[in-house]
Amino acid sequence: MIDLSAREARRIALAAVGLATPRPQRRGQAALGAMIDRLGQVQIDSVNVLARAHYMPAFARLGAHDSATFDAMARGTRRRLFEYWGHEACLIDVALQPALRWRMARARAGTAGYGSQRRFAAERRDYIDAVLAEVERRGPLAARDLSDGGKATGSWWGWSDGKRALEWLFLAGLVTTHSRRGFERLYDLPERVIPAAVARPDPGEAGGQRILLQAAARALGVATAGDLRACWRIGPADAAARIVELVEAGMLQPARVEGWAQPAYLPAGIHRAPRPKATALVSPFDPLLWERERAERLLGVRYRIEIYTPAHKREHGYYVLPFLMGERIAARLDLKADRAARRLIVAAAHLEPGAPAGPTAEAVRAELDELARWLALDEIRIELRGDLAAALG
Repeated sequence: MIDLSAREARRIALAAVGLATPRPQRRGQAALGAMIDRLGQVQIDSVNVLARAHYMPAFARLGAHDSATFDAMARGTRRRLFEYWGHEACLIDVALQPALRWRMARARAGTAGYGSQRRFAAERRDYIDAVLAEVERRGPLAARDLSDGGKATGSWWGWSDGKRALEWLFLAGLVTTHSRRGFERLYDLPERVIPAAVARPDPGEAGGQRILLQAAARALGVATAGDLRACWRIGPADAAARIVELVEAGMLQPARVEGWAQPAYLPAGIHRAPRPKATALVSPFDPLLWERERAERLLGVRYRIEIYTPAHKREHGYYVLPFLMGERIAARLDLKADRAARRLIVAAAHLEPGAPAGPTAEAVRAELDELARWLALDEIRIELRGDLAAALG
């Protein structure tokens, strides 16, 4: 059992997630691939206030990268990324596709997915089989491309029956995302989209879960059992059994962390990390912030996304990104890209208690310049909300 101070745990976690060292000079495919090796997955979300969620982790770690290069990694039969349910809807390293087949198999058996999904699959199996046959015959297809137009019903999130069928087939691993039309998925058979990954051996249910938990440990650095299982949404009983197996095999090492109520685990051989020297705007969908309680344990700040909070109850703003400076959150910025006016709007800027105002403002200004260049925005507008805004202006 290793004993870690809170600071040591924080430094290990920041190093593991790729937010401890200055950005590399080269930011192309090799750097993006190294980030995927480290994280295993990046979250997809429809929110596009600033930039699409899956582009932001790369900006935090690399700076102004080429989004088209990132997109290319999720296209073609030799792609590096495929879409599936990881932490949430994610772009996932194709090397991990076999490790997720147990989840697909459970969906096919009717033991995974939302209750409404399982009921639909049980009640409408003939229709789902017909949709799969049509994808096989005509794919890639979106729901509205189906021969029946998807049989719009307005039920279940407003999805048509065709969309519900395709989403169940997606969960069951019988179709996958070929590409997107805007943000709309086009579905095709996995063997036509990611043939090399599909051809890899199946590690089985326990083996797949062990692989995912090891990937979680690499990405998190130091984590409780709850943190590890939440990374890939593995159930408590499954995760507990696999963690015991990984510890017995010497792949995970247990630890006690100062101030943590639960035991922690680290990848074998990790004991410490150097002092972080990076700065980064961290999006609400970054792996560092996926589990808010863990982020509070590590960084000592309470963070909540306030998009769904009524405006008069928001503390820091609508779409707020914490600003990481070294090993602390030094500020929070409410940001928006006004693409029509080619303007980056800083709707609010708040300094964290105890953070140095002058150095923080200087570092944030440099980060905002980098962000505006990346998003091809010509102007930065600072609105005078928050105690850091005047210093930025």
